[in-house]
Formats: sequence, C-alpha cells, structure tokens
Amino acid sequence: MELVGGCYEQILFGFAVRPGQNWTPIPDFTHHAHTASLSAVAVNNRYVVTGSRDETIQIYDMKKKIELGALLHHNGTITCLEFYGNAHLLSGAEDGLICIWNTKRWECLKSIKAHKGHVTSLSIHPSGKLALSVGTDKTLRTWNLVEGRSAFIKNLKQNAHIVKWSPSGEKYVVVVNNKVDVYKLETASVSGAITTEKRISSVRFITDSLLAIAGDDEVIRLYDCDSQKCLCEFKAHENRIKDIYSFEKEGLQVIVTASSDGYIKLWSLDLDKIQDSPSLLCEVNTKARLTCLAVWLDRISETKENPDNATTSSYVNEDEQPLITRKKKVCWTDNRDKSAKGDRQVTPKKRKSEGVQQKKKMKLQSSK
Repeated sequence: MELVGGCYEQILFGFAVRPGQNWTPIPDFTHHAHTASLSAVAVNNRYVVTGSRDETIQIYDMKKKIELGALLHHNGTITCLEFYGNAHLLSGAEDGLICIWNTKRWECLKSIKAHKGHVTSLSIHPSGKLALSVGTDKTLRTWNLVEGRSAFIKNLKQNAHIVKWSPSGEKYVVVVNNKVDVYKLETASVSGAITTEKRISSVRFITDSLLAIAGDDEVIRLYDCDSQKCLCEFKAHENRIKDIYSFEKEGLQVIVTASSDGYIKLWSLDLDKIQDSPSLLCEVNTKARLTCLAVWLDRISETKENPDNATTSSYVNEDEQPLITRKKKVCWTDNRDKSAKGDRQVTPKKRKSEGVQQKKKMKLQSSK
C-alpha cells in the first residue's frame, strides 16, 4: 500500500505502509513530478496519475516502478482526474474539456467540450455509464459515457466546485462554497442540504449514507446523508485540510487526510461506534504544503475502492493517437527491481505522429 500526495512545491510523495505492521509509513519516493504545483491525483490497481497547473498529466506504473510519460491534450490547469476500473481515465481542466483516455495505450478516445468555463470537478457513476461534472458556468452536467454525449444540464445558482457519486450510485452530492446538496438519482432533485461554517475543500463517501466533509479548518465532520445530521467531528490537523481519502482493508475502515500543515494521517473508524472519534493509526510529515491525496493499493479486489468494471465505449475513435511526451526520472528510495521492458510511446509532434521510445527506469537510491 502506498500513500501518494502532491503539493504546491511540485513534488509527488510516496510512502509505503504495511497494514498490520504498526501502520508505519516508510518513505518510498520523492519525485519532482511537474513544473508547477500539483492539483489532482488518481489511482487504480496499477497506475498513479497526477495533474498540475503546468497543464500536463503524468503517468506512473506502480507495479513496474517506472514513469510512462505525460498526456498533453489539455490547455489549462488539470482540475480533476478519475479512473474507472482498469481501462479508462477521465480528466477535466480549466480549458473546459473532459477527456476520456484508454489506459492500455493511453489514447484519447473522446474529448468533450464540457463547460463554457473551467471544469472544476467530475465523478463517474459506479456503472461506468454516466458521469457528472460541474464548472464555472454555473451548471451541473450529466454525461452519457456509452455514447459520449451530454444527457442533461441543470443550471445552478452559483458555481459548484465538487461533485461526487455515492458508492451505490443512488445519490450524489454537489458542493457550492460551504453547502452540500444531496441529490437522489431517481428524481434528480435535492433531498437535503448540509451547511458548514467554512468553505468545503473535500468530501468523501465512507458508506452510502455516511459522508466525510473537510473544510478550510482543522476538523473532519461525518454526516448522515439521509438526516443531514452531524454524527461526529474531530480535530485532525493543525491547519486546513486539503483532501480526504478512504478505503476498507482487512475489515478496517480507514480515513486518510492531508493538510496544509504538511501531515498525511491515517485514521481508523469504527462504523458501529460512529459517535466516537476515529483513532490515529499513523502520520507522516512531508514538510510541504499538500494539495491532493490518494492511496494506491496492491490488491484492489480486497477493498471496496475502485470497482473493476469496464466502461462500454461505442463512441471510441481508434484513429486518434495518444499525446505522450518524453519521460523524466524518479528518485526512489528503496532497492526494488530495476528491470523495465520497452513499450510503445507516442510523441506530441503534430498530435498524430507515432514513435517508439524506451521506457526509462526510475532512478533508484538506497535509503540512508
């Protein structure tokens, strides 16, 4: 298991954690991933991808410990990234585009002009057939991923900056400043609202009815989506919380938090005693201003994170070519297998020309 966090200082951190062994984070890598601050990170059971204000998406193969390259399709800060299973990645950016990527050959299958302004957030339905997005044009848009087209547009009174499906896909939440609107899929209408004192920075469904909310303060709050009541709140950091992640492993419900104070923390949550504050499993100080967070798990099948399904893609254009640039080295701090096989890569020349490049090994350095 690997904690991965991005920061304003353009660095991607990796910390190996072994559940059951005191949950002690071990520094694994520190990589100067981008030429500007990191803005988004996403994982599936093989890859970690990062987005940045430098307008690129960097790809890392965590199984082989190599960096594959960068996707260059967007012309604006990458604001959101989300995998669907093993085969697809969706990206959104300030250029208003949502791109759908095939992760086997890293081809851009579809590029959609999603919003008139920035795309601020997107979320894929557990079925893989629908996606939601919000942007700075005051709209909530539903996308038919089977046909690659817009299905529904809802006008909002203000710009929303977060949208998220529940694990079952029966409800979703839309965040505007310090307010969370809970929608039911069957009616596409608001069933309740949650309001906090400060602007909300991140939300995460722990279960289908339990929502974790972090804002521009040091506190995590757990809400019941059905009653909109706060069931528990606890001080997690010394500064504002930037991102929340969660997963279930070996019967343990874990919440992961990242803050501007530089700390990444893992918390154990007892769902049977939800009123009790979660207990701290471990923490690590990156000494950086963290912006985004994810957890790469070796065996996704053991968790309830990222169901491994395949999106139906009848709109796929096989003639489009991926836009992948030359790779950089990554400094790894452990002695892992250094072997890496060659792979097909594509240069950005004219956005059509293909070329074969050898994958570069991540630079390995022994820990001291």
